[in-house]
Amino acid sequence: MSNHETQAGRMIGVDVGGTFTDIFVLDEMTGTATVAKVPTTRPDQSAGFLEGIGRQVSALSTVSVVVHGTTAGTNALLERKGARIGLITTEGLRDVLEMRRRDRPATWGLRGDFKPVVPRNLRLEVPERTLADGTIRTPVDLQAVRDAARKLVAEGCLAVAVTFANSYANPENERAAAAAVREIWPNPHVSASHEILPEIREFERFSTTALNAYLQPEVSGYLDRLESALEGGGFDGEFLIVQSNGGVMTVENACRLPVRTALSGPAAGVIAAAYIAQTAGFPDVITGDMGGTSFDVSLIANGESMLTPETSVDFGMVVRLPMIEITTIGAGGGSIAWVDKGGMLMIGPESAGSDPGPVAYGMGNTRPTVTDANVVLGRIDPDNPIGGKLERLDVDAAARAIDEHVGRPLGLSTLQAAAAILKVANSRMAGAIRLVSIERGFDPKRFAFMPFGGGGALHSGALLDEVGLGRAIVPRYPGVTSAMGCVIADMRQDFVQTINAFVADLDEAALAGFMQRHMEDGHEMLDAAHTRFLSRGTTFELDMSYVGQTHTVAVPLDVSVENGKVVPPTRAEVADAFDKAYRAAYGRVLPNGVRRVMNLRSAVTGRRPKFDLSTLAPETTGTVEGARKATRKVYFGDNWHETAIYNRLDLPVGAAIHGPAILEQPDTTVLIDPGLTGTVDRFGNTIITRQGA
Repeated sequence: MSNHETQAGRMIGVDVGGTFTDIFVLDEMTGTATVAKVPTTRPDQSAGFLEGIGRQVSALSTVSVVVHGTTAGTNALLERKGARIGLITTEGLRDVLEMRRRDRPATWGLRGDFKPVVPRNLRLEVPERTLADGTIRTPVDLQAVRDAARKLVAEGCLAVAVTFANSYANPENERAAAAAVREIWPNPHVSASHEILPEIREFERFSTTALNAYLQPEVSGYLDRLESALEGGGFDGEFLIVQSNGGVMTVENACRLPVRTALSGPAAGVIAAAYIAQTAGFPDVITGDMGGTSFDVSLIANGESMLTPETSVDFGMVVRLPMIEITTIGAGGGSIAWVDKGGMLMIGPESAGSDPGPVAYGMGNTRPTVTDANVVLGRIDPDNPIGGKLERLDVDAAARAIDEHVGRPLGLSTLQAAAAILKVANSRMAGAIRLVSIERGFDPKRFAFMPFGGGGALHSGALLDEVGLGRAIVPRYPGVTSAMGCVIADMRQDFVQTINAFVADLDEAALAGFMQRHMEDGHEMLDAAHTRFLSRGTTFELDMSYVGQTHTVAVPLDVSVENGKVVPPTRAEVADAFDKAYRAAYGRVLPNGVRRVMNLRSAVTGRRPKFDLSTLAPETTGTVEGARKATRKVYFGDNWHETAIYNRLDLPVGAAIHGPAILEQPDTTVLIDPGLTGTVDRFGNTIITRQGA
């Protein structure tokens, strides 16, 4: 958009979720922040995006940066609503996408089917062959490539993927083919695998490249509409997009590499959670993002979020790119409760979303949700629903739906059925937390639980008991944490290059050459963003294993840069780094094992300014009694309890609220169960602990 470096002004983070679009506005000049939630608009999410900003900012000309965590790509993948695309590949490889790794949707039994995003008749082969060592045995037939491209255009394809055998080892054939396609193709949507993922293993490379092409028309169209609307409103700042790795990138790069935006919204939430928790003195955190559709869990150890090199967005839809590791289950506020044929109470994965939403919304849904259970049990104030769209929630309708679909089938009263819905939902969420902690060797007692999203803070107390977590830390604005993460996230660009060499034979100069190229390309990307950075940094790691092993370990490298040039790591330094990483992962090394380097991974980061979280803290002049609004009956266990209700944003620093209590604010509701205490820290977070702990 603008060609000038952004100056201090208003920064806006926008996270589009399945139910709500969240807005976080930071005024860098005054240090103040405001938030908003508006219903997500379908099918065009841009309407809710612009409405939310309009509620907080009267003039877009006063905004310096807009950062967006988008689900446009994720939704297109999950709903199979990407573009009609084609694929041009090496003779004999048209079915790599369909064969995958010969896995199947159902673990037991030879059943289930899978349809690639590219139909077989649109997967075309051309003569060419590059060998695994990079030798070109057969030069590419460029006339065949042009003929294939013309055929795909005639078939109505809006994007194309070019994926040749072993192009990671030598991209010459694929580069020439992509250039020939671009001469013919009517739009910029041409994805070549050596540009997307120059890494060994054909299926993962083919899949990632095809999914990038599949998303290009959808995501670029969506972002183009947003960019035009912002410019039309007078915005002349920087428009950035959150990536799945927790960094941000320019709109231009997001349109070129939309596959990097899958799961970007949840990733922004984890980035914010890590920053908030670290600032508050809790480096070890398990996050729980509970929105309207899902419950997303991630683990942060020693202040660092976990990255995974590969994610399966849905069965057979593999993305081989660095992403923040997030476990997702269908247990959001809008997840529907139902009884299966065996008489078991189930939660999700189907969700009522924002339209029609929970039964209590009165918009046509008749099946009960987790939110309906919280409403019936008095945990959500029906007269002050979050989001601002509804004046009142229909408690009676929610109760009737719970009774009809859960209570009567299970022989329970309405209250018992509502409590059972929450118990099952909490059990499912606890299972996801155990998956990222106990099952990976982490003791949950060491971790604080950070609930966010519109519904997370209603369930923190139950999850402390279910999992045995040490405490919970509820951020100042939990309902818009992902939007806050958009404002906090640094700019980041990841690179990968397959090396595939024994350590004893490693070409140190060639390795340093790849590192140098990655670093320079990354800094060029940062320069092109015209964004303020406090500092820049580059990290390098190798994927390594012993010969004969399939899986690799990530091996960080301590690499020096002198006068802008990478100092090559020696073979001995690489071997020592591998031994250290392997021993940390498995407790020992193999004395006679032959070490192998598979891939180089580089990350170039531009660190953006962070705001002082203490600016979000409440005024010190307030009192606990001044924040108290009323009392109401809330159902805990099997009884109603008279429960104090507080305006959370009016509670002063140091306030200690003993449960049962409810803290209300515009973007969420915080539940403090009996036996727990919530204390407000100096940043406005509420720390929930067991009484007497």
